[in-house]
Amino acid sequence: MITSTNRITLRQLQLADADFILELVNQPDWLQYIGDKGVKDYQAAQRYLNEGPLRSYREHGFGLYRLALHDDTPIGLCGLLKRETLDCPDLGYALLPQYYGQGYVTEAATALLQYEAMHHRLTKVAALTLPNYQKSQNVLLRLDFQYIDTRSIAGVESDYFELSINSNN
Repeated sequence: MITSTNRITLRQLQLADADFILELVNQPDWLQYIGDKGVKDYQAAQRYLNEGPLRSYREHGFGLYRLALHDDTPIGLCGLLKRETLDCPDLGYALLPQYYGQGYVTEAATALLQYEAMHHRLTKVAALTLPNYQKSQNVLLRLDFQYIDTRSIAGVESDYFELSINSNN
C-alpha cells in the first residue's frame, strides 16, 4: 500500500488488475477526456499495465495507483506520471462514474501528494486537463493548483496547472 485515508487506499497496480483497467479505460468520460488507449480485451489491459504504470514504477519510482475503498472495491486511479515534455511529474486521476461527486479524487490526491512530497522530494507537480473539462479543473483548484496557461502537449491543447510543494511537508 502506498497510502490510505479513512475511506480509501492507494496501492501499486498489478497485472491482476487488468479486468478493472479494461472497465475503467473504456468509460465514456475516459474516452472523451483522456483518450482511447486501444485497450479492448484482457491481454491489452495487461499490456497497458506493463507498458504504463508498472514501467513507471521501475523507471521513476512512482506512477498511477489503484484507488480502492477500504473493502478493496477498485473505484479509480490516482498517481503521478512523468512526461518527457514536462519538467515535473504530472498528477493524473480517473474514477468509475458511480463514484463521481463524493470527494474521492480530492481525498486520494491530497494523501498522494503528501506521500510523494516526502518520498520523492517534489517541489512542484503539474496537471493537465482539456480546456472544457470543468469537473477535473475543479478538483485541481480544490487541491490549490494554479492555472498557468493553455499549451499543446503531444498535439493536444491542454490547460496546464501547477502546484508548488512546500519542502516542509
